[in-house]
Amino acid sequence: MTSSGCLRRGSGARRLALLGFGAAVTAAAAVGGLVVRRVRPEYARLEQPSWAPPPWLFGPVWTVLYAQIAVAGWLAWRQSGWGPALWSWVAQLALNAVWTPLFFGAGRRGLAFVDIVLLWLAIGFTEARFRRLSRPAALLMLPYWAWVSFAAALNLDIWRRNG
Repeated sequence: MTSSGCLRRGSGARRLALLGFGAAVTAAAAVGGLVVRRVRPEYARLEQPSWAPPPWLFGPVWTVLYAQIAVAGWLAWRQSGWGPALWSWVAQLALNAVWTPLFFGAGRRGLAFVDIVLLWLAIGFTEARFRRLSRPAALLMLPYWAWVSFAAALNLDIWRRNG
């Protein structure tokens, strides 16, 4: 079936697709969630900058961001089906899923920084592709891109302070 054929399906298929996008971001979040639960005490012991947010803030922020990422992907899919824009969405989601195990699980903060820089670029690439398809999809990616910018600076600072 062509991607345009997917777009002609009824609202039930579109709702099912939205659930699929939600499942994809939930899977990415779950990868990180499993690691973070095991290493919270270690994170608390790291020397952090004064501008680091409190640990309790990450969960609510990521919950909202993951919902936005899912809806953005779904909106772009509704416009063009599976194409380059959606493959870049998948790439940024995979890079997102890898960051937490690198930073927390493996303690590889330098490698995590490389990953988050690649993630930042992938989000920008995805946002640009989404902009051509769906303004709302592109706008939904912007808070995520801003948060990852902040997280990259935090990752770099923690890496420098803690080796």
